[in-house]
Amino acid sequence: MTEPEEQKVGVGDEAVTAIHYAPAAEARARLILAHGAGANQRHPFMVRTARALAGMGVGVTTFNFGYTERGRRVPDPKDALERCFRQVLHAEAPRGPEVRGLPRPTFNAAPIFLGGKSMGGRIASQVVAAGGLEVEVRGLVFLGYPLHPPKKPTQLRVAHWPEVKVPQLFVQGTRDEFGTVEEITVHVPKLGAPATIFPIEQGDHSFAVPKKLGIPQDEVFTRAFEAMAAWMLARV
Repeated sequence: MTEPEEQKVGVGDEAVTAIHYAPAAEARARLILAHGAGANQRHPFMVRTARALAGMGVGVTTFNFGYTERGRRVPDPKDALERCFRQVLHAEAPRGPEVRGLPRPTFNAAPIFLGGKSMGGRIASQVVAAGGLEVEVRGLVFLGYPLHPPKKPTQLRVAHWPEVKVPQLFVQGTRDEFGTVEEITVHVPKLGAPATIFPIEQGDHSFAVPKKLGIPQDEVFTRAFEAMAAWMLARV
């Protein structure tokens, strides 16, 4: 991959930082990847994911939601989070620089996927479910979908799922306290399009597995990244 590029994306009266991780060769797919509630795009999990996928031919754009750009811990309201994600998506669309305001010499017009870690993935799905996008989205990639808050399995975040009309990939730990693979599987039929689940055996919400399993953590991450890249590239 080439060195990451930083640029600003206007969102209402403010701007957020986006970081672009481009493959060394032309990108075959692009993923706009949002961070989770508790950390911004510079968290090691986000950086590791973006760099790994770029090395597999997928251009990745990460970005900060407004609240993390302002140095705050508490997420913005749902509408503000969705508006930010939508603006970044439209900035990445293959349109002229006079419209986009963000010329991207290292990115081409490869098909676009949306996704995110935990909350970021949920917001991506809500943006797609709401519709009205100016860009075709080929699919959604969830890194630990937050099906419900920890220890509150009845507070489900699936009301919008029937309106999600693009394929989805769930990369989910089997002991994720926000929703196990088993729990996700129960609710997948509610989705408006086909879904694939890639289980992280004994993985938690961040895909960490117990050391007693004897499986190197690097190997766990590599398998997950390979599955993500293969799933996206199979849909372009």
